[in-house]
Amino acid sequence: MRHFYRLALAVMLLSAGATAAQAQYYEIANQLPSLLQPALSGSMRYKGFVEAGYVKGIGNYNADFLGFSTSQGFQYSSWFFMGVGIGADVLFSHTSDSWGQGWDDWNSPGDFDTSHSSTATGVMIPLFTDFRFNIGGQKGASFFIDLKVGCSFLIGKDYIRINDGYLTNQEYFYLRPSLGVRIPTNSQNPKQAFNIGVQYQLLTSDYWYRYNSDITLNALGVNLSYEW
Repeated sequence: MRHFYRLALAVMLLSAGATAAQAQYYEIANQLPSLLQPALSGSMRYKGFVEAGYVKGIGNYNADFLGFSTSQGFQYSSWFFMGVGIGADVLFSHTSDSWGQGWDDWNSPGDFDTSHSSTATGVMIPLFTDFRFNIGGQKGASFFIDLKVGCSFLIGKDYIRINDGYLTNQEYFYLRPSLGVRIPTNSQNPKQAFNIGVQYQLLTSDYWYRYNSDITLNALGVNLSYEW
């Protein structure tokens, strides 16, 4: 009889767990239509951004960037935007390029491609996903938080010398968060607005000249964008 009670208790516990799981799955299933409805109905509004910004390098390895970018995506709700973007960042190195016009100065022709030369300026192309969060009403001035995450790479064959290292045309992890104020151009049409903010930029890779260690390029600056 004791074994029978134990078996009955186990069956009851399993049944209760299955019922709870079913209830949870049922709740999730009921929420899915409300989450997908904006996308399926087309009620998500298309939105675009154009942005210009300048960041100044900080730290041991640093460079300045004058950047232009555009993001295209959808306004999922009044407070959340998600899209994809592309940019062009003009890079200015602080280091004179008189040292080492190529890789031959290290007397290691087998380690480096000596057909490349080095330069003090260049253009990098960031490709990113853009997440933007609005804090406050849409008809008046409000705050925003923007996060761009993706990769960036240097155009061309030349290397950019920064301090005692080189930036190459390989892919770099790209992160650019910003915080600022959103100012609608017209209270009757709050979809269009100017955005003024401060931003931080991070470029990082696991390759830095001949050293096999993680490196970062950090920079702080400001940006101005227009949305429609």
